[in-house]
Amino acid sequence: MTETIDKPTGVLAVLRRTPTPVRYLLAGVLVNQLGAFVQTFMVLYLTVRGFSAGQAGVVIAAYSIGSVLGGLAGGELVHRVGPRATITTAMLGSAVVLALVPLFSRPGLFGLLLVGLLLAGLATQSYRPAAAVLLSELMPAPDRVMAFSMMRIALNLGAALSPLLAAALILIDWDLLLWFDAVTAVVYGLMAFRLLPALRIERDPVEPGEPRPGGTRTAYGTLLRDGRFWFFLASVLLGSIIYVQYTVALPLKISAEGHSTGLYSAVLVTASVVLIVCELKITAYVTRWPGYVAATAGTALMGLGVAGFGISGGSAVALVACTIVFVFGIMVNGPTMFAYPSTFPTAVKARYISAHQATFGLGMALGPLFGVAAWVTLGNGVWWLCGVLGGVAALCAFLGMTASRTRVVTA
Repeated sequence: MTETIDKPTGVLAVLRRTPTPVRYLLAGVLVNQLGAFVQTFMVLYLTVRGFSAGQAGVVIAAYSIGSVLGGLAGGELVHRVGPRATITTAMLGSAVVLALVPLFSRPGLFGLLLVGLLLAGLATQSYRPAAAVLLSELMPAPDRVMAFSMMRIALNLGAALSPLLAAALILIDWDLLLWFDAVTAVVYGLMAFRLLPALRIERDPVEPGEPRPGGTRTAYGTLLRDGRFWFFLASVLLGSIIYVQYTVALPLKISAEGHSTGLYSAVLVTASVVLIVCELKITAYVTRWPGYVAATAGTALMGLGVAGFGISGGSAVALVACTIVFVFGIMVNGPTMFAYPSTFPTAVKARYISAHQATFGLGMALGPLFGVAAWVTLGNGVWWLCGVLGGVAALCAFLGMTASRTRVVTA
């Protein structure tokens, strides 16, 4: 057995041998997430500025579309300019757009606001493929899943702290939400420029000794022909749609059953605490499983948790218990599924990662539309539908990740 395989896989052991550039990368992700206010507070911000709820919804949709495009653009930029330059450019571009958004936040400038939020979503999300590529390149293969778990912890910790910062900023001026978001983006961009390594990623997949083929078109052709990866993407899409119902259909259910918003806050706090406290430890065990086992079991557990909301009977205790089951599913499958695209050869890795990120973003964009429509049509039956979709997503994860892949090369 090799030395790499023999290394301890416990949380502390992995943390101790995490390379310094990875620590900087994760710190930057945390800083950036502290100011991630757009999707959470933009509806409230725009209604305060005199926009209708419908206009606010269209603006959020524009941001979501930009996020999907950003996931694709980021993967291409990684191959053209490298991960560090991609993160720096994305963050500085995001900062400029976010700083200008308050100037467009008047009903008479609605068109400019739409364009601004579309560009903000594109710039803000285009850093993610680059961060994932860097993480996979800098961390040893046995620690890769744990590394993605650490990134998720950074994202979740930032998401837990950002509402507290937002509450303080709103008391002073609503525009500070966008300006603080811009500042955190600048800080992350400068950290990336100064502290991250300037890796270059091979652009075209070739066999050793063979001439370099057609480039970008060939690389995407390889991805499009990878049928099993499409099963994986189907699982990601369905899983992200289910995940969104935790913030869309669940508050509608809690309100319809006569509970106070305090119960929803308690559910959110419970989920955040469980994720932050338990995910790394659970990931330390999950890394010993085959990837398809973690992905399939975790996705099925997510589906079981959301289906449980349908039989909670209005009980607050049952809602919290089902939330814990749901969150455990996320902790089991999340790091493995986010790390999976990084297992492909370097020549096509960034494009596989960007396809995954774009698919996840698409699910996050479609999820609210699905959740509201399903709630209006089915009421509490939305949770049974989500349970079924969770089963389908688990099957797709199994089909997409079981068979051994041959090396991804061009024909």
